[in-house]
Amino acid sequence: MPRRIIKRYIPQPHQLQEHKHLRHLGEWFFASDLWHLSRRSTAGAVGVGLFIAFLPLPGQMLIAAVAAAWARVNLPVAILMVWVTNPLTMGPMFFFAYKVGTWLLGSPVYGPEFEFTWQQWLQTRLAATWEPFLLGCLVVGVVVGLTGGLLTLVLWRLEVSRRWRNRKRRKVISQMEK
Repeated sequence: MPRRIIKRYIPQPHQLQEHKHLRHLGEWFFASDLWHLSRRSTAGAVGVGLFIAFLPLPGQMLIAAVAAAWARVNLPVAILMVWVTNPLTMGPMFFFAYKVGTWLLGSPVYGPEFEFTWQQWLQTRLAATWEPFLLGCLVVGVVVGLTGGLLTLVLWRLEVSRRWRNRKRRKVISQMEK
């Protein structure tokens, strides 16, 4: 079931090769192993995408595409997972990462306060918050990425087991009817 659902919504590589803006990306983008849906490639892509979602960098989709190509995992799923970070979730996710960083470093948590000028904010707050923020983003990104990848492996395996049991059950019922 997960494979069918994912395949239904992910475009085919040959469709993207015909797109006027994407056809210049070259062979690496359209390699068949980057578009193959298997348990390993999907779980790896979920892990890579979720890790990159917690990196406070612009161009996360491009970074996810390069990381997926390097790790040889499913490219569309990795890019899709980056969208966990969106305008609605970015604030709470990064504040949580900041709090984890302050907990790991043992530094105080600075709440959001209004500063009158950017210069004043840069001098007072940024200097005190960038280290715990970046550390928290890396730690939470690794933990969420590993958890997401492992959870995908487990859920995929459970779904395959369920399908085998149902197939076996149908076979027994059809043999009993004969």
